[in-house]
Amino acid sequence: MKTRSVFSTAIAIGAGFIVLLMFFFPFPKVMDEPRNLLVGWAIGIAAFAVLVGVANLMGVHWRKIRSGQKAGYSLVVIISFAITLLIVARDLVTRDHLTGSWSLWLFDNVQIPVEASLMAVAAVAMIYTAARMLRRRMTTMSWIFLATLLLMLLGSAPLYLVGNLPAFSGVQEVLLDFIYPTISRALATAGARGILLGVALGVIATGARILLGA
Repeated sequence: MKTRSVFSTAIAIGAGFIVLLMFFFPFPKVMDEPRNLLVGWAIGIAAFAVLVGVANLMGVHWRKIRSGQKAGYSLVVIISFAITLLIVARDLVTRDHLTGSWSLWLFDNVQIPVEASLMAVAAVAMIYTAARMLRRRMTTMSWIFLATLLLMLLGSAPLYLVGNLPAFSGVQEVLLDFIYPTISRALATAGARGILLGVALGVIATGARILLGA
């Protein structure tokens, strides 16, 4: 068992070094084909791993249905997966790509509304969290969180109801033209990029551990 583990690690290290060197150093064009082959194998293995994960998920829900544990939700998941799979397979066969009319209809009328509903639930959860924070001892970060939440809610709310009033016209102009764009575009984008950089550094650290055999 130990020999098999060492052999697998050696294969991973060798393939990783070959692909890494081909990306950073100039090699003859004839070496592009082996690199693309290794990358294609990796993509295929990753896709197969996703299929195995989906099959395992469907198996878990099927076992719940057979045992009667929350069978309703599991049945909805399995039926939705089957319908989506049939629609995508139909578009793939008839149009030779995954952006057929049925797939686009499913995306526009099912997936986007569900994602919007989840975002609405997240907004309500944040409001509830802010209300609970008011009942506890407030810290500096709590005040910053609460102020940011209120500004974002006001910036996305229909302020045209009070926008015609002289007392609110100036506030609305400052909020919509400066504060809301600064938070939603500059600060939020910076935070999202920071999270993505953290993920990238984690991937690099994991790859370095594999290459070093750690």
